[in-house]
This record gives sequence, structure tokens and C-alpha cells, in this order.
Amino acid sequence: MVRHPSSAPLLITETSALAEFCERLEGVPFITIDTEFLREKTYWPILCLIQIAGPEPDQVAAIDSLAPGIDLSPLFPLLKSPKTVKVFHAARQDVEIFFRLTGSVPKPIVDTQVLAMVCGFGDAASYETLAAKLANTRLDKLARFTDWSRRPLSARQLDYALSDVTHLRLIYEKLHAKAEKTERLDWIAEEMALLTDPATYEFNPENAWKRLKTRSEKPRFLAVLKEVAAWREREAQNRDVPRNRVLNDENIVEIAAHVPETAEALAQSRGLSRGFADGRNGEAILAAVRRGLAVPEDEAPKLPPRPDIPPGLGPLIDLLRVLLKHRCDEFDVAQKLVANAADLERIAADDHAKVQALHGWRRKLFGEEALALKHGKLALTAKGRSIRVISLE
Repeated sequence: MVRHPSSAPLLITETSALAEFCERLEGVPFITIDTEFLREKTYWPILCLIQIAGPEPDQVAAIDSLAPGIDLSPLFPLLKSPKTVKVFHAARQDVEIFFRLTGSVPKPIVDTQVLAMVCGFGDAASYETLAAKLANTRLDKLARFTDWSRRPLSARQLDYALSDVTHLRLIYEKLHAKAEKTERLDWIAEEMALLTDPATYEFNPENAWKRLKTRSEKPRFLAVLKEVAAWREREAQNRDVPRNRVLNDENIVEIAAHVPETAEALAQSRGLSRGFADGRNGEAILAAVRRGLAVPEDEAPKLPPRPDIPPGLGPLIDLLRVLLKHRCDEFDVAQKLVANAADLERIAADDHAKVQALHGWRRKLFGEEALALKHGKLALTAKGRSIRVISLE
């Protein structure tokens, strides 16, 4: 274990030191967590470093997950402890790593990027922005672009890595205090539900086709698309390589559109050589095409139904957009967190639209007034540079 001059542990490389550190954090109200990983050449992220800080200044360490012989299991009870909130910034990839490492999602968690949106720091505030505004510090951005798998780690790398959790303590405390003062902690709990749902981090190859951009709704096209995308996903997972190293998205869509049934036809796809088409991957793709063609039309996958937006709703949607901006400015909440353009279109067309803006805290903030505006029970007017909302009931 490498130590800082103050004697506080900085880099943990042994299981016993990790266990000792986790014991010191047992029962603390929160810990801040970040990870450094590589994913450019693999499907699954390669975890290189885990940074953790507790509420006290000396409760900070970087855990070398690549250290020979280290066992990370002493950390797992802390990640699962209901007594300790796990604080991340832009949590999704970090949580995915721990889900794959432990088989469960850390709970309870708070994402300070979402917390910042609730507290008026705009859409997707960066860690650098929050560090500057709330912790009064400027981060060393150059250290971000580094190979975290190389050893030994330099002092500059460690300083940068640990700054991702040490400043996060103050950021979290200030944002939490503001959310508590404005009675928005329950809003955060709603937003964290998706991040703590294990389904968010499960990669089912049968659903891989849903990530591809396509507009065709033809059953044969979608059935072949699903089978080829599922093959690519399984192949990428098994070989642990990025999806596009197996077959890129454009090729999958082109194969589903042209439905090649021979190696010669497959080789006509852009970027695919005859050698590829004649090889093992080509055979597997043609087998996936055949599976797709064998799917009965009534069993083929279907795209999610697109909302039927009646003509003439443009002015109403514009009014809803003004109301949304007004309410978000008034309550100091990021618009993106409340509703997007598609949500406004759906609300304009359907009082019971399946959008988040008509449920929970969003309905109280915006949804109820949006429906009232739509039905002539509420009006918008201007006074100077300000928008005013007037009840007509």
C-alpha cells in the first residue's frame, strides 16, 4: 500500500489493506465512488482503479483492481449496505461495472449529475463544472487522457483519480442540502429507480436489434435484423470485443434489407470481403438470415408504435414549450429532466399519454398545468420580460 505524506492511505494493492479500509467506512452516512476503466478494445469494461472517499478527510483511497492477487470482495458488503449512500457522478457506467463484478446493483445510490439537474445546474452538468461552482476548485483535465491499465501509476494520475471523489464529497453535501431545503429528495428517489434496476445492466442479445436505427417496419426485415443483431451481440460478448469489431450497425441494416442467402451475395455488402463471407463469421450470418426468414410474419418483432400526432397541433405544442420553460425556470430545474419535445407532442395529442411528465413530481410541476392549458383552463401572458400563468377557472 502506497501512502500519502500525511500517512492517509492513497493506493491499496493488497486484500488485507482493502478490508481494513472498508472496516473504517462501515456505517458512514455516505461514500463517494468513481472508477477508471478501459473499453476501447473490449466488450466488457476492464476495471483498472476504484476510488472511494468517506465523509472524513482521511477516509480516501484508490484501490488497484489490477494488483496481483488482490481480492475485491471486502468491498462488496459496503456497496450493499443500506446504511451508506453510494454517491456517483454520471453513475451508469460505474454501476454497470459493479453489477458485473458483484452480480447486484449498489444500493442506495445518488447520482450527483441528476441531483444537479434537480437543483438548477442545467442539463447534464459536468463534474468539472460542479467542482468549480460548488467546491471552488479547478481539475487537471489533461490527466483524464491516460492509460489506466499501465503500472506503476504516477503521482499525477493518483491525484487526478482521487480528486474525482474528494471534491465529490462537498458537491454532494451542498446539492443534498439544497434538495432537502426545497423538498426535492423524493424527486431524486424516483430518478434513482432506473439506475438501481438490474434490468438496466442486463445485455440480452435478443434485444440488441432495438438499439439499431431503422425506419422499416416490414416483418421480414425486422425478423432478419433481430437475428443478425443477436448473433453479433453474442459473438462480441463471447470474444470480448466491441460490437463494431464483429460487424458494424450499417452492415446489419444492409443485410436485413437485402437478405443475402449465399456467401457471394453477402460479399456484396459494403465493407465485407469475400474472405469474410466465406469464413466462419459469414456462415454464422447466413444462418442468422435463414433463422429470420423462417419466422412467421405474425411472430416477427415490431417497432414501438409511433404516436399519431394530428395535424394542426403546432401552436399548442409551442405554448406547452413556453409553459415548460417558464415552470422549469421558476423552480430552477433542468427542462430535460421534466419533458422533451416528443413528450410535448404526445401530451398535445393525448391527455393520457404515457410520458413521465404526467406522473409523479413532474405532473405536479408541469403536467397538470400542461393539461389545463390544453383545455382552456389556463392562459399565458407576458408582463415586461416575464411570463405569467393565469387560471381561467
